[in-house]
Amino acid sequence: MAQKYLTTKQLNNRITDMVENRVAYSVPAKILEELEEKLYKRAIKIAETRNEDPSGKTYLTAEKFENILSDIDRSYKFAQIDPGSAVGMVGAQSIGEPGTQMTLRTFHFAGVREMNVTLGLPRLIEIVDARRNPATPTMDVALIPEFAFDKEMAKKVAQNIELTTVISIARSVEIDQYNNEVIIILDSGLLKDKGITPEEVKAKIEFRRSSLKIVLENDQIHVTMDKEDPDLSELQKLAEKIRNVPIKGLKGVKRVLLRKKLEKHPDYPDKDEYKILSEGSNFMQLLRIPGVDPQRSTTNHIHEIATTLGIEAARNAILIEAKKVMDKQGLDLDTRHLMLVADLMTFSGDIRQIGRHGISGENSSVLVRAAFEVTVKHLLEASIQGEADELVGIIENVMVGQEIALGTGAVDLTIEPMYRKYAKEKAATN
Repeated sequence: MAQKYLTTKQLNNRITDMVENRVAYSVPAKILEELEEKLYKRAIKIAETRNEDPSGKTYLTAEKFENILSDIDRSYKFAQIDPGSAVGMVGAQSIGEPGTQMTLRTFHFAGVREMNVTLGLPRLIEIVDARRNPATPTMDVALIPEFAFDKEMAKKVAQNIELTTVISIARSVEIDQYNNEVIIILDSGLLKDKGITPEEVKAKIEFRRSSLKIVLENDQIHVTMDKEDPDLSELQKLAEKIRNVPIKGLKGVKRVLLRKKLEKHPDYPDKDEYKILSEGSNFMQLLRIPGVDPQRSTTNHIHEIATTLGIEAARNAILIEAKKVMDKQGLDLDTRHLMLVADLMTFSGDIRQIGRHGISGENSSVLVRAAFEVTVKHLLEASIQGEADELVGIIENVMVGQEIALGTGAVDLTIEPMYRKYAKEKAATN
């Protein structure tokens, strides 16, 4: 007897009904949608081996489909945390124990002087401390297809990202005391490499210092103060200010590196794709530069992500950055523990550190705050203000030796003193 397979329409109707009505199973809609897609791919493969038209076919009976759903539902429930579990304690242990095996080092980009990226334990501490200024801020800049596959076009985008000041394109910035002026001797090779003309340099200096008299002669720019007889210290101050006048690029981005991506773009498998790595970060301004792909570009500066894209993006950035640190150290860690940390740091709408100036310091329990750091200060302030500790949390109950609200301690059981009498009466009536 031939098996009666479900049609694709019947399968879709069954899954849609489960998603909308939550019938029988507790599996999330996303998992059911992934299941439907995998079953369709499976049907296509079977049809290819049989040389049949796959349209409308699933090669799956209703009984087998129910068995698959039962297995998925059982696995999903098994993966869930039991009520009353010490998720915070387990998460802290899960992250803290591998942390003892981490290296204290920074990664150096080969062939690039002084371009480092903080890794290991220092980077993990930066993330959980929610440092406003990371030690080595970097951006990974993806480009749109028009720029990503052309090295020269990608280089132009890189030139617009890297901060270029007067001193970085000048052979020297000298003081001429005889004529009371500052002379900028431009380097034609550096100008060509950065894609800048002498006229642009002159215009930028005029824009920044409009009171100065500026004259361009070949590759030299003569800058004179509006004062008749300036002394040497004034000329030195002027020269220093001129050296730091920005010509192009983003503030804070000291250096950029053009790199060829190892993995191929799915839409252009035959072409080499280029990306830009930067030392320094200015994420909000980066997204405004023509040629930059705003959907694939990232930064390791979590506070800039929060300012530019919002708190949800910052939460994802904390998760991604922490996972990246663990993966590079070869440490296996359940993502859900990192998710718990990321959620705890961002659920208030702001990024808060896990420390006495953040989550631990804001705890409502006096004993918890005192147990974390600066014990005497917290106890003294609480006694002056007349604070009371209700002993509702875990840590404070452990400290005073009471039962904690975890596991069996999270459940209250009552018993009827006359239960034996009632049990006999019930048995007699039955």
